Amino acid sequence: MLKLKNDYFCTVNIHEKYIKRCIELAQNGFGTTYPNPMVGSVIVYENKIIGEGWHKKAGQPHAEVNAIRSVKDKSLLKNATIYVSLEPCSHFGKTPPCSDLIIEHKIPNVVIGTVDPNEKVAGKGIKKIIESGSNVIVGVLENECYELNKRFFTFHNKKRPYIILKWAESQDGFLAPEKEINQERKPVWITSQYSRQLVHKWRSEEQAILVGTQTVIDDNPKLNVRDWSANNPVRVVLDQNNRISKDSFVFDDSVKTILFTKSEISFPTENTTFEVIDFKQNIIPQILAVLFENQIQSIIIEGGLQTLQSFIDENIWDEARIFTGKSSFQKGTKAPVLSKKNITKTYIQNDELIYVINHD
Repeated sequence: MLKLKNDYFCTVNIHEKYIKRCIELAQNGFGTTYPNPMVGSVIVYENKIIGEGWHKKAGQPHAEVNAIRSVKDKSLLKNATIYVSLEPCSHFGKTPPCSDLIIEHKIPNVVIGTVDPNEKVAGKGIKKIIESGSNVIVGVLENECYELNKRFFTFHNKKRPYIILKWAESQDGFLAPEKEINQERKPVWITSQYSRQLVHKWRSEEQAILVGTQTVIDDNPKLNVRDWSANNPVRVVLDQNNRISKDSFVFDDSVKTILFTKSEISFPTENTTFEVIDFKQNIIPQILAVLFENQIQSIIIEGGLQTLQSFIDENIWDEARIFTGKSSFQKGTKAPVLSKKNITKTYIQNDELIYVINHD
C-alpha cells in the first residue's frame, strides 16, 4: 500500500469501510460498462457519506462525476474525502478527466483502491492529484478492487480477453450422446431449466461467446440471452472450411458475429465480420489478437470438445464453470479433460456446478 502524507491517514479500517462501499456501488455496472471498468465512488464529510456514484455505461459520466454531482452542498467538498475503487482517469476520452474534476473542486483527501492498468492512465491520474496538493492514499483493499475488475485488468495486462470455459457433462462424462443419422439439429439438454437460465445470465455478463464449427452444425445454437433480460454477447464462431449452413442462427444478423475462417465467405450479411486466419498455425493467439483489437475484454467459451480442449491444453484460460447433470449417455462426445484443482462446488436444483480458477 502506498501512503502519502500519513499524518492525515490514520485509520486504515475506516478507509476499508468506504472502499468496500465503492466496490458495492461499482457492481451495479456489471455487464454494462464495457469497455470501461466498473468503478464506484463515495464522498465522506465528518464521518458521514454525503455523495455516492458509480459508472453505469461507457460514454456516460464516471463514478467520481456522479458522486460529486450527488453532493447537495458543494462547499463541503473542500473539507471532504473522496473514495474511489480505481484510479481517477487523467485523459480525455468520451468524458473529461476525473482527476481534473477532483482538483477543480479542491477535494483535499483522496483514497484509491488500486492503480488503473490502462496505459492512458497508469498512475498519471494519481500523479496529477498529488501535484495539486491533495493527500492521497493508494492500495486500500487492492486485491478486492482487482477482483472486481479482473476482466479489465486481464485485458490490459495480458492483451487478451478474460477467458471463461463453460460446459455441461453427463454423469458418465459426455458432452453429448452419439448423434443418429438425420437427427434434427438442436441441443441436447443435460441440465435443468434453472441451470440454463443461469448460463444465459452469465452470457449477459461477458462481452462475447465462442463456439466451434461442430457445435453449430450439430446444435444450431442462437448463442443469445433469451432466458434473461439483458444484452446479447458478441458471437464468435470458428469455421475453417466454411462448413456451417448459411441458414444457421449464427448468420441471422440478430447479434454482432465474428466468424474465423481460412477464406472469406462471399454472401451478404449486415452484422457479421469475417476474420481470415492461418489454421495451419496455432489459432488461439490469432483469435485472441483479433478479439483484443475489437476491444473484447471477456469471453465465455461454450464448446465443443476440440475448442475447449485447445484452450485447456494451451493453458490459456482464467476460470471454468462445469455442470454435471443426472443423465448418462454411455457413448457420444467425451467431455474435456481438466485438472479440477482449487474448486468451489455448489448445486443448481439437481445439477452439480463446480468453479475452477486457473492460478497458473
